[in-house]
Amino acid sequence: MIKHVSIRSYTRQAHGHAHSYHQLVLPLHGSIDIRVGEYAGLVSAGDCVIVRAEHHHEFKADEAARFIVVDLDTLPTNLDNAERAKFAISPTLFAFLQFLEKQLAFEVSATLESHCFVLLEQLLSTQQCALKMDHRIERAIALIQQDLSQSHSLEKLAKNAYLSVTQFKKVFKQSTGMTTQKYLLTLRMEKAKALLSHTDLPVRLVALDVGYQDLSAFSRRFSAYFGQSPSAWMKRRVL
Repeated sequence: MIKHVSIRSYTRQAHGHAHSYHQLVLPLHGSIDIRVGEYAGLVSAGDCVIVRAEHHHEFKADEAARFIVVDLDTLPTNLDNAERAKFAISPTLFAFLQFLEKQLAFEVSATLESHCFVLLEQLLSTQQCALKMDHRIERAIALIQQDLSQSHSLEKLAKNAYLSVTQFKKVFKQSTGMTTQKYLLTLRMEKAKALLSHTDLPVRLVALDVGYQDLSAFSRRFSAYFGQSPSAWMKRRVL
């Protein structure tokens, strides 16, 4: 299914082409302005855009933005049946992409790379493409995913989305299928799990990276979420 996975950057100069294979563009940092099929607009961190084989597409982006680009011979059934080119990915998949970014930046064994691609295929096949993401919520999610170490209060997120707190909570739930608190917790825990499993960062730094100044509070939350302590999870590390 997956032919190739790479980290890419683009330029502010618009480019256009088509290719014989399918492609998924998943922003890690920043956004890409893309026109493909009936979609034309920004695709940001937390989104995915499907570029089908032989479909001409035009795109441009800030040079500092980074993207995971997945080339595929065939699309997973759920993505092949998607009515829209752009959709919001799950916090679990986004956390895995952050881990994958670190792995692709260095030379890794063929075995580890193969395992990563298998897991990526599984995560892609479970994505729900039906939820319509409100553009105001996209702004808030981009802010959250930019730095998980920040507190991200409802007031700040609502202000960023130009909504009242009450409106923000309602629209966020409609767009993502979960509350803001649940979404943020899921994103933090999944990133923490990936860092504990696949990097040599100590628990203290992992906790700080996902927004916990108090190590004990992080350990309690992680244990409640996964049923194991962070130190126990570290034993699963694949380096």
